[in-house]
Amino acid sequence: MVQLQKESNKKLFGTICGIAAAVCYGTNPLGARLYEEGMSPSTVLFWRFGLAWVIIAIVMLFRKEKLAVTKKEFATLTALGLLFLASSLTLYVSFQMMAVGVASTLLFVYPVLTAAIMAIFFREKLTLSTISAIILSFLGVMLLYWSPDGGSLSILGVVLVLISALTYAIYIIVMNRSQLAMSSFKINFYVLIYCALGNMLMSLCTGQGLQLPANAASWFYVCWLAVVPAILALVMMVYAAKYIGSTPTAIMGALEPLTAVLIGIFLFGEVFTTRLAFGIILIFSAVIIIALYSNRKSENVD
Repeated sequence: MVQLQKESNKKLFGTICGIAAAVCYGTNPLGARLYEEGMSPSTVLFWRFGLAWVIIAIVMLFRKEKLAVTKKEFATLTALGLLFLASSLTLYVSFQMMAVGVASTLLFVYPVLTAAIMAIFFREKLTLSTISAIILSFLGVMLLYWSPDGGSLSILGVVLVLISALTYAIYIIVMNRSQLAMSSFKINFYVLIYCALGNMLMSLCTGQGLQLPANAASWFYVCWLAVVPAILALVMMVYAAKYIGSTPTAIMGALEPLTAVLIGIFLFGEVFTTRLAFGIILIFSAVIIIALYSNRKSENVD
């Protein structure tokens, strides 16, 4: 009975972390504002991940956590760092080629990719609940950003977003399957340093250099990106993937584009329509299905 309660508490905590991580990561498109100051994608990401790494390093110092890892752990952390570097960089470059909302919509193929990879390579059974949640969330995201005006998309931009989605899906799976026996702070200490150094090298190799944020508003967005969609989202993603699994965590990512829409409505005065209302209802339905399914699984543990 005690074991069942502990398992149920872990599932609940994982679900809450999955929701919170998706909402935090959903504020990521605010980084596109820095392009208006002439900053390149790699520069924006360098400041985002570099500042986040410094903050986590300070937290670890106060927690007195050791940095030592085994060779196997180092290999896993390297893979996670490179995967997240690839996902974030390709997404931010795509922001220069298409509307942020469109890129966010295309990115949401990653739950489908996550479920497909888990089913094909790890023989995870696709339940009716999982399939229903994927369909509902996908339709909800399409309603959030669908426009009758149509228009053509950049082929390169689409390819970059799909690469971002694939690497993000693999990142979630590796995080779940590796079962790293260390704190989420220590995991992201290593992940973020790969991301920061990778973007610094990208800026230097392309001759763009690293620009300093030009004003107080730019520093605000840099700090926001470092704390919310970097530190908070990544730390909570670790717990979500660990306690509820790769596929449910990915499906809860439907809250990411929903967050972007709500930011547009409440902060920038965008119009709230019936179409948006239906999209929001579908997304919340998907999240509720996954949350209930995860709780039911915990109750059935022997």
